[in-house]
Amino acid sequence: MIKEYLNNKKVFWDKMSGIKSSIFSKFYKDTIIKTYKFLIPKGSKILEIGSGSGDLIGSLMPSYGVGVDLSKNMIDSAKKKYPNIHFYEMSGENLKLEKSEFEYIILSDVVNELWDLQKVLENIKPYCNSSTRIIFNYFSHLWKKPLEIGSFFGLNILSKDLNWFTKQDINNLLNLTGYSTIKSFSEIILPIKIPLVSSLVNRFFPKILPFSWFSLTNFLIAKPDDLNDNLDKTVSVVIAARNEKGNIDELLKRMPNLGKGMEVIFIEGHSIDGTYEKIVESIKDFKNFDCKVFKQNGVGKGDAIRLGFEKSKGEILMILDADVTVDPEELKRFYDIITHGKGEFVNGVRLVYPYEDQAMRFLNLVGNKFFAIGFTWLLDQPIKDTLCGTKVLLAEDYKKISKNRNYFGDFDPFGDFDLLFGAAKLNLKIVELPIRYKARKYGSTNISRWQHGLLLLRMLIFAARRIKFY
Repeated sequence: MIKEYLNNKKVFWDKMSGIKSSIFSKFYKDTIIKTYKFLIPKGSKILEIGSGSGDLIGSLMPSYGVGVDLSKNMIDSAKKKYPNIHFYEMSGENLKLEKSEFEYIILSDVVNELWDLQKVLENIKPYCNSSTRIIFNYFSHLWKKPLEIGSFFGLNILSKDLNWFTKQDINNLLNLTGYSTIKSFSEIILPIKIPLVSSLVNRFFPKILPFSWFSLTNFLIAKPDDLNDNLDKTVSVVIAARNEKGNIDELLKRMPNLGKGMEVIFIEGHSIDGTYEKIVESIKDFKNFDCKVFKQNGVGKGDAIRLGFEKSKGEILMILDADVTVDPEELKRFYDIITHGKGEFVNGVRLVYPYEDQAMRFLNLVGNKFFAIGFTWLLDQPIKDTLCGTKVLLAEDYKKISKNRNYFGDFDPFGDFDLLFGAAKLNLKIVELPIRYKARKYGSTNISRWQHGLLLLRMLIFAARRIKFY
């Protein structure tokens, strides 16, 4: 049965290989390519299942690219156009390649064509590592009739016996084969090129309910779950401290010793209460783990965190506020999540459990909830608490975020959003860990509600242009 099915598909696409794309098909393909260029950086290692004539993978300029397709004619055409990419005549159901690991595996407009998506997902697993991202785009089942009508009139190419998956169907198959979904979103409401109108409609409307329900194609980004290579790592804990003299001893006393080696890096930021001198004194005879202190030349927590990460040597990077409003012992739970591969960016959440009186002012709570809604929509991943000071990620991922920082600019004084935006752009799996939030015992907050609230709003609007409406 499968042999006959795949052979029929091969015959069909062999015939279609010489047919020039209609203006409607070309517009659709160009729009899809634009989205993939946003998702995948140049110079990546890419495998594409159902690569067709190779235009998508070719446009992504991989450092090492492999495309497979069951149509011999398509493969022959792709080899001529893109000689630097390796193309093979085979189906995803019968995938057999030389052993290699890819950063991205693409299934673009092929999910609807496959005989057995579950089998394909199983077959690509050997070519994944824990950082691999699988990216799908597939036609929405709501567009079945319009696409069939369009194909009848020669506006698009559509083969017979297509699968019409829902998002739930895809998520279920991913779960069955050991993957988890990172994010999903929709693209293209108007697949016909109308100057100015099409670009405007397709840029904004697929991202806004209820218009997104009527999008032509669904995108989904997933990662393998059971390829854990992060166990037993070294750890760096970065603590930005400004006027926190009375908290230093408690921080050190309660700090858990994590991983196969740990360091605590204090970044002191222009304190007037003797915080720097207190840190120097407290770490002098501290033997539990390596402790360092550096004076901050710049201003703002974001600047302090970047300096701390620059000085860090650990494979896992942690941020902990110096005010002891989050128990230092909680870092063990963050460590377990990231080393067991349950998340790649772990964000603390203060808004699940009840917090102590005076720990968070009412207007701060309202602001946090407002921005949580905004950032959840913006990043296509649940973000309940944007400003919790406890965050954890791998050093190798931070290097990628830092390298890509120019995309967003350097205007985040908190450091939280620089990391959140960067993690979302890299398609890291963001997970949130509920924690108990305590009232500070010493000092006062460095947060200005109105000034910083307006700045947050500006960052939200700016990031929307760079992430959502690119």
